[in-house]
Amino acid sequence: MLATYLLLTLIAVFGHFEDFLGTTLLSRPLILGPLVGLVLGDVTQGVMIGATLELIFMGNIKVGAAIPPDIITGGVLGTAFAIMSHKGPAIALALAVPISILSEMVISGLFVFRAVFNKKFNQYADDGDYKGIQRLHILSGLLKPVLMGIIIFTALELGSSVIKSFLDLIPTWVQSGLQVAGNMLPALGFALLMNLMFNKRVAPYFFLGFMLAAYLKLPIIAIGGLGVIIALIVTQDAPKPAASSTDDDFDLDDSPAETIPTKLQHKLSKGTLRKLFLRSLALEANFNFETWQNTGFAFAIIPVLKKLYHTKESMTAALKRHLQLFNTSPYGSTLIIGITAAMEEQNAQDKDFEEESISSVKLGLMGPLAGVFDSLFWGTFKVIAAGVGTSLAIKGNILGPLLFLIIFNVPHLLLRYNLTFIGYNAGTKFLQNLSKSNVMDKLTSGAAILGLMVVGAMPATLMNIKTPLNIGSSSSAVGVQGILDQIVPAMIPLGLTFLVYYFVKKQVKTTWLLLGLLVLGFAGSIIHLFV
Repeated sequence: MLATYLLLTLIAVFGHFEDFLGTTLLSRPLILGPLVGLVLGDVTQGVMIGATLELIFMGNIKVGAAIPPDIITGGVLGTAFAIMSHKGPAIALALAVPISILSEMVISGLFVFRAVFNKKFNQYADDGDYKGIQRLHILSGLLKPVLMGIIIFTALELGSSVIKSFLDLIPTWVQSGLQVAGNMLPALGFALLMNLMFNKRVAPYFFLGFMLAAYLKLPIIAIGGLGVIIALIVTQDAPKPAASSTDDDFDLDDSPAETIPTKLQHKLSKGTLRKLFLRSLALEANFNFETWQNTGFAFAIIPVLKKLYHTKESMTAALKRHLQLFNTSPYGSTLIIGITAAMEEQNAQDKDFEEESISSVKLGLMGPLAGVFDSLFWGTFKVIAAGVGTSLAIKGNILGPLLFLIIFNVPHLLLRYNLTFIGYNAGTKFLQNLSKSNVMDKLTSGAAILGLMVVGAMPATLMNIKTPLNIGSSSSAVGVQGILDQIVPAMIPLGLTFLVYYFVKKQVKTTWLLLGLLVLGFAGSIIHLFV
């Protein structure tokens, strides 16, 4: 079993390398579950358990300072123990949730601890030592996968026999309760996604998606296609007149016009710019609660600094500029990195260039672009990818995980790559043109429409919660579920989703909501309220 435990540990370590891989969702349960199943000789169970956990943790995303439960550790261990004990998705859920919450505490502590390295990063910058910054960024990033790998291997080595013996003692009625609770938990993921997008203006599209799934029984991929068509039609309205401004104005986040580079002789090669893209994938490798993604940005821009600055003084100044606080969506980060590369190039060419403007533009862009790209990728592409992927994988179809990765990462990596060159070549003029033509507004609006239609379809398609209650005596009893289906099919999943959404809006912690749904599902199963 030692070799098996080592392979399972490597799968989890691979998942924790997500911060080096550009947030490409390779760490999601829908991906790691089949890998665990492959190692344990039951790929189909791995696919199904991965899909079940993906539904539960669908809204489990890291935005800003929010550190969600560690689904990598919880998912791998939960899936592994469930397959080894032949107990299925219900047991995987029972194990994955508490393990994920405990692991979250460890990772949060690590993010706090990483801040102690900031002094060393600044020392390297004072010395103009970009190699030291690169080395420490990578080493600090390795702490999480190595630490979690040790924990996971220890848990497998010491706990597998104990866990399997314990699981064999669980009675059938407890497993039934866990199964009902598992069917309820996706409501939390849907509610968290709604919290990103749901508002009065686009709320009708959520209900449109629900009705298409509940009444017409359309699959999620068809509803996503209709969503694309509707979003294109709705956003074809004539653009609003742009506010009067000169060509030199830059109105995104009120960044000062004097900070925008105008005349520039581009000399950086395509190879250098490709390095910016590749290095941007490690933007969050040293994420910490003090300076956020600053060392990741410095790590990404170093190939440009090496080309432009050849004295210790100039390199020191540049490194210190880019070790300032930085935080944005990793998916749009290359646009800022490309613009920064152009500004650094102008700074190297023009002695009168104001160096402070580089930091001003970075700080001015990181907030607005974070809002746009987080909504686009977390609220649209991930929702569609997860909807299509889980609807297939929940039936054991291996195409589910593959489509999940393709649907999300084809637009992600193509856009991320091209934004590097757009930022460098067109710079802030590109953003000015987007602002004047309202492209950003249309993109955000269209993404919200598409994302909400898919999220609306999910309670009706991916949540199987029913009530066995009857009205009347045994001879003339009428099933409550039949009455509900005649009024609104999938009414219970829809109502539960909105109940959880209400508590999310009230800022109840995700952990408490998870535990609350577990208790509700388990208790409802015992008293025969839900099946």
